Amino acid sequence: MAQTLNGDPPAMLSGTGACGGDSIPVVDFDVLVKGSADERSQAIRDLGRACDDWGIFMVINHGVPEALKDAVMKECNELLSLPEEEKAEYLETSHLDPIHIGTALYPAGDGDRNLRYFFVKMFVHPEFHCPAKPEKLRDVAAQFATQTRGLMLQLTRAISESLALDGGRIPEALNLDNGFQKLILNHYPADTGSNGVGSGIPSHTDNGLFTLIFENGVDGLQVQHNGQWISAKLLPGAFFVLVSDQLEIVSNERYKAVMHRVVIGGEQARTSILSMFAPGLDTVVEPVQELAAGSQGQEFRGIKYQEYVTAHRQSKRAMGQTASAMDVVRAQVRAEQLI
Repeated sequence: MAQTLNGDPPAMLSGTGACGGDSIPVVDFDVLVKGSADERSQAIRDLGRACDDWGIFMVINHGVPEALKDAVMKECNELLSLPEEEKAEYLETSHLDPIHIGTALYPAGDGDRNLRYFFVKMFVHPEFHCPAKPEKLRDVAAQFATQTRGLMLQLTRAISESLALDGGRIPEALNLDNGFQKLILNHYPADTGSNGVGSGIPSHTDNGLFTLIFENGVDGLQVQHNGQWISAKLLPGAFFVLVSDQLEIVSNERYKAVMHRVVIGGEQARTSILSMFAPGLDTVVEPVQELAAGSQGQEFRGIKYQEYVTAHRQSKRAMGQTASAMDVVRAQVRAEQLI
């Protein structure tokens, strides 16, 4: 059984609360874009509290059709199930390969066993990449990428407003019209407990701006909140949205990336689809000036997103054995301030 940081079983949260309290917050996207001025102002305040208190929320009434989500899940699973010789050209050689398929294996860290999962990753913006098979994947993946990118752009504008900035401030600072986006399928086999290898992924933060997630109905995502590991249960039709490292940097640590992991403890396989949204690979990410003023100062130095991705991958691979990528950019700016 998964444990909290204090050794207790994790809380099971349905996320049915509006915001705060002991439930993962829920954001009604329809209110953010169509509500009255008062309703929208309240929704933006709730969104800000969700980012501040939790670093994760669920978004409902987002406009992405369930049929499209089901189709993406189906076609990505079919891709993963293709004969090995047909997938061979996409086997990962670099984390910057625009299409890569592989197996991630992590040494024992959070638990007492090695952990693994299988993945498919496709870069879909600013250039769209997709395998030739299965034939239906290209169309549904392109639709899903476009719709979720629009959703995340709108959320970014609202989050910018929650920080008392103009709605366009963060999107413009990060050049999000040309932002980087990739679609990911993560497949966690049923955990049989054999050979000392479990199914899951150790604790980490994501390197982008946001990660949007839906799943096949099998739980497993856990997030760290107030010193405990919380088992997150997704509302029907909703997406999880995870605050990631680039939002922590651009907000000057006002909103922190959520530490999370996946723990599979049963006989059902888990599959999740992720749409990860980030600045362009060549974009220099740094705190916006308005949030770095005053006594707090600038918490992070500027860094190209592509350089950050490489640093994050190295620290993620070490899983706590070296300083995290966030610690590196934070330490460097503090050293510069002392000169």
